[in-house]
Amino acid sequence: MNVISSALQAIGLFLVTNIDDIIVLSLFFARGAGQRGTTAKIVAGQYLGFGGILVASIAVTLGAGLFLPDEAIPYFGLIPLLLGLYAAWQVWRNGSEDDDDSLADRRISAITVAAVTFANGGDNIGVYVPVFLAVGNGALVAYCVVFLALVVVLVLAAKFIATRKPIAEVLERWEHILFPLVLIGLGLVILIEGGAFGL
Repeated sequence: MNVISSALQAIGLFLVTNIDDIIVLSLFFARGAGQRGTTAKIVAGQYLGFGGILVASIAVTLGAGLFLPDEAIPYFGLIPLLLGLYAAWQVWRNGSEDDDDSLADRRISAITVAAVTFANGGDNIGVYVPVFLAVGNGALVAYCVVFLALVVVLVLAAKFIATRKPIAEVLERWEHILFPLVLIGLGLVILIEGGAFGL
C-alpha cells in the first residue's frame, strides 16, 4: 500500500512540475515536422534532460550540495535564453522565408531538447529535494521509476497536441516565431524568478 501511495504522489508531483513542458515539446514537434526521427530525438532528449534533473536532485538529497549549489539553479535559464536568441537570429537572418529550404535551420537534436528540458527543470530540483528528503529509500525509488515512466507519456501528450489539425496549423504557421519567443521567455522567467544576476 505504501508503494501505491508513493506512486500516486509521484504522479501528482510529476504532473505539477512538468505540465509546462508540453508547450515546449509541442514546439519541438512543430519544428521537427517532416524530419525523420523527430519523435525519437525528442524522447531521447527528454530522457537525457529529465535524467539530469533526477541525478542532480538525488545528489543534492544525498548531501552533495557542493555538486549543485542552490545559487546555481537560476543560471540554467541562460540555456533556453541563448537557444531562443540563436533561433530568433536565424529567423531574422532568413527573413520571412518559411519554406522547406530553411529546414536545415529547423533541425532539432536530442542534445538541444535535453538542454532545454534540464534548464526548464531547474526549479524542479528545488521541489524534488525536500520531497526526496522526507521519504524513505523505497519511496524514493518508486518516485524515480514513476517519473521515468511518465516522461514518455509527457512526450506522447505533446505529440498528440502538436498533431491535432487546428493546433498543427497554428504551430506550422507561427512555429518560427513562437519557438524562439517561448525559449527566450522561459529563460528570462527562470533567471528572474531565481534572482540570477541580482534580478
